[in-house]
Amino acid sequence: MAPRKYSSGNELIKGCVILIDFIIMNMLLVLAAKYFSGIYPKYFTLVPRITLIMANISMIISQSVIGVIIHRRRTTFEEVFLQVVKLCLLQVSIMFVCLRLIGESGGMFRFMVLFLIVEIFVILCSRLIEKLFIRLFRQAGRNTRSVIFIGNDPSILMLYKNLISDSSTGYKVMGYYADADMDNCPKEIHRLGSIRDFNAIADRYAAPSYEDKEHSNPKKQLKISKIDEVFCSLSHDEYDEIVKIMRFCDKNIIHFYYVPRMVGNFLLNLQAEQLGETMVFTNHYEPLSSPFNRFLKRSFDIVVSLIVCIVMLPFIPIIALIIKHQSPGPVFFRQARTGLNGKTFICYKFRSMHVNNDADTLQATKEDPRKFPFGNFIRMTNIDEFPQFFNVLKGDMSIVGPRPHMLTHTEQYGNIIDKYMVRHFSRPGITGYAQVSGCRGETKELWQMEERIQKDIWYIENWTFWLDIKIILKTAVTLFFPDKNAY
Repeated sequence: MAPRKYSSGNELIKGCVILIDFIIMNMLLVLAAKYFSGIYPKYFTLVPRITLIMANISMIISQSVIGVIIHRRRTTFEEVFLQVVKLCLLQVSIMFVCLRLIGESGGMFRFMVLFLIVEIFVILCSRLIEKLFIRLFRQAGRNTRSVIFIGNDPSILMLYKNLISDSSTGYKVMGYYADADMDNCPKEIHRLGSIRDFNAIADRYAAPSYEDKEHSNPKKQLKISKIDEVFCSLSHDEYDEIVKIMRFCDKNIIHFYYVPRMVGNFLLNLQAEQLGETMVFTNHYEPLSSPFNRFLKRSFDIVVSLIVCIVMLPFIPIIALIIKHQSPGPVFFRQARTGLNGKTFICYKFRSMHVNNDADTLQATKEDPRKFPFGNFIRMTNIDEFPQFFNVLKGDMSIVGPRPHMLTHTEQYGNIIDKYMVRHFSRPGITGYAQVSGCRGETKELWQMEERIQKDIWYIENWTFWLDIKIILKTAVTLFFPDKNAY
């Protein structure tokens, strides 16, 4: 079988991105010399060729050490941002040290700091444009990866949605092999046959007369040659089948991935841990179990909450007057909710409903008669949640985390939803991953709450500082463009 050219398109994209980085850096230096001579170091003006040579050499070294990742299929904005910062920081540092050793330093440090900031900003902007072109390039059918699924576990369907959610990844799903149809399967995914059918193909291409069959059956060969990746989600007791599939993939230079199966409504996402000389696996891993991560998150919570509380002080009397005018009763609504490790705490909100006896048992509905006009407005724009920044300062809550539920909901859903209580391993948040992913409003059906719990657990197991920032930015947008499910 001829070697697959997996990276040909990716290498072309990577080369273009690197070339653009060099063009940006050189243009910034030229523009700085022409239009910002007041801050441009005199030494750079005296030896412009040496300056440009050192700048390009530093970029060559930085690209060889840091490189670019935007051409990869599974990258996040946070990863791209950090890569750009590291690239520019290393490039500017090398350039500064080299020029400092061979010339005068007058005004050089100040200029290099400003140059670093501008370079990071411009290259980040270029990355966004490059990402758009990569998406269009792959949408046109270029530089794509064809994949097949093996198995009909619900985890396959979750993976399919992730693969096609971002067209810039360039994945093309050919179908799946399974002994039975997949439940709730979109019409775009075709069942290609049974596991036995796939084994027949694997046996055919593992046979000694493989070359003869390749030429005598070009249609089958064309089908196999188009497979780039295989995602398998068979049960562990079918290890013979899994091993056979892996061998087939290895022999045909196809990337093999095992997809954790669903147990109930949750992925069996086991994480490896070393316990002495024994490798063990846990069913959930919390990045916030790290002391540094907890310190980083708590420090961010305190700083931001202090700023928000100070900014909010002048507005509290205005909000209080409007609430009092439209509805007699207290300005703040206090409610017992379930917090970290299942402990109860008092959650604060601006009151958005008339005083009633059902506040601790009934969820708000779209046309809830308990809401008054201004209360409806502050609920839609999330303004009613701002007093919870006081909860954050007290340590009861975090800015981002699973939303705290009423005690009645904790008792109700804790008995009927598997892993419901796992969400309490994290400090509850003012906003959360589930909320910015469309899981807001009244939970009329059990599956709606199950979906929220899945997203809450995913957040706990995949926490990063940049994920928090992303969730906060998405929440901020709802202040101006309210979520249709916010009521």
